Amino acid sequence: MKIRIGCRFEHDATSATPAVILAEPHGELHEQIVEDRWTGEPDLSASTYVDLYGNRCRRIELPEGASMVSYDGLVEIDPEPEPMPGPEDLQHRVENLPDHLLHWLLPSRYAESDLLNATAWELFGEAEPGAERVLAVTGWIHENIEYGVTSLPTTSTIEIFERRGGMCRDLAHLGVSFCRALSIPARYTCGYMPDIGIPGPYPPMDFHAWFEVWLGERWWTLDGRYNTPRIGRVPIGRGRDAADVAMITTYGDATLTAMVVWADESAEAVLTDGR
Repeated sequence: MKIRIGCRFEHDATSATPAVILAEPHGELHEQIVEDRWTGEPDLSASTYVDLYGNRCRRIELPEGASMVSYDGLVEIDPEPEPMPGPEDLQHRVENLPDHLLHWLLPSRYAESDLLNATAWELFGEAEPGAERVLAVTGWIHENIEYGVTSLPTTSTIEIFERRGGMCRDLAHLGVSFCRALSIPARYTCGYMPDIGIPGPYPPMDFHAWFEVWLGERWWTLDGRYNTPRIGRVPIGRGRDAADVAMITTYGDATLTAMVVWADESAEAVLTDGR
């Protein structure tokens, strides 16, 4: 199956402003990209790099005044719902984890696992370590945290837990925090997610955030917002939390005036600006 993904950002800047954009599929998905392209108005020079977490980043300079930059791609995906961990996917004791996974146990700016340690063990300590425990975390978030409650970039995970509401990034941060508090490696992930196999009505398309945990010998996708296996997730950014994977970061006085996101099942040719 192929899906068409992409986004368009429009800015108004008071002066030339450096920026970094995350909009392309994560580097691990490079072989799944059939074709893609960037466009800009005016035409913007750009360079690319891969960051510490394998995210594909694009550096540009937004000009003074109005500008538009757009990414559009055609990506092959698995037509089956994403797999879920089972009883055979064990939770490793910390002393047995590979060195490179210890990083994903540490608290970070939005994943305040150290402050939620006692709460996590009180809520989930009785669940069997491994799949049962992480699914208990995801289920609890789905049942107890109301989606759609507006939050700010400064809203902490503790605030989300206490007020029982937030947006998808907040639910993902809470999942990461609980799992790290339970000594389960966890990372924050954001990207595209089409509405394939899901009955309507559909909300306006936007970027989505979820989290991933390490059990057995691999990373598993979990989502407290939907709490059901989905088809066609395309990760863009992975990191400690949302601070590592902002879709667009500007270094100056540039205002985002419009943003459009698309992720649809398609075999059509890639367009140039998503219009």
